[in-house]
Amino acid sequence: MALPIGREDVERAAGVIEGRVRRTPTLSSRTLGPDVFLKAELLQRTGSFKPRGVLTKLASLTRDEKERGVIAISAGNHAQAVAWAAAEEGLDALVVMWTGTSEAKVAATRGYGAAVDLEASGPAEAFARLGVLREETGRTLVHPFDDPLTIAGQGTVALEILADVDAVDTIVVPIGGGGLISGVAVAAAGRARVIGVEPELSTALHSALRAGEPVEVEPTSIADGLNAPHAGRLPLEIAQELVEEVVLVSEDEIAEGFRFLYERAKLACEPAGAAAVAAVLAGKAGGGRTVCVVSGGNVAARTAAGILAGR
Repeated sequence: MALPIGREDVERAAGVIEGRVRRTPTLSSRTLGPDVFLKAELLQRTGSFKPRGVLTKLASLTRDEKERGVIAISAGNHAQAVAWAAAEEGLDALVVMWTGTSEAKVAATRGYGAAVDLEASGPAEAFARLGVLREETGRTLVHPFDDPLTIAGQGTVALEILADVDAVDTIVVPIGGGGLISGVAVAAAGRARVIGVEPELSTALHSALRAGEPVEVEPTSIADGLNAPHAGRLPLEIAQELVEEVVLVSEDEIAEGFRFLYERAKLACEPAGAAAVAAVLAGKAGGGRTVCVVSGGNVAARTAAGILAGR
């Protein structure tokens, strides 16, 4: 079966966004082991990998699409990326979020200049709200994970990893809707195996792989950046072919990974950013020269303090 994108699409995306995103460092971690590295994507613009895909998508828009403005849906990291990138391009942006979303992420999204719609009570209702607003406004959708251009942009994370670390065996990737892991899997195909990590309380891709199609879940993990209500169809197609395994981590394991990154690696991540390291610490992922993607870095002080104090 032909996949929706290939490595050449990721390489093309890298050219599109070159100079517009940061080349984030890949750090060694002696505590985790001599062959374990951390791709510090939390140091990316807006605090996560998301601008890579957003900028790639925006670069494809026609003049008419740009004039109509853009719309997105997100629990926070994609929202901030769309708000920031739209401001960079001089575009009007509307982002659908939902009640209970991190107040810090809502404030940051507004701070970058986007309007925020908070009418929905949860992720599933927010996707329905998105459809209504697209119809009413005629805005162009910048999807957080189910778009080939978005996926290609996210895959540039893997190009940097493979360039910076010799002989990578395994890349461990956190999963929300599947955009990042599918892009990484395409870019790394034939060069490194890719293992995905989801919270036990947020299993969009894991459930989709078991069912053979996207299914609705009710995500409730403290790793809110991974709380997608379903996986994308395109990420699922790619994962079925190129992702070796998707493992699940508990809330306690995520918290342990979070504390490790704060205390030992000095990386102020959010819970979602700790998922890959949580899986390695728990012995659920890794093998050979391993790189964990650490993204993002948008966490409320109260949440961070609560996890750090919860040992």
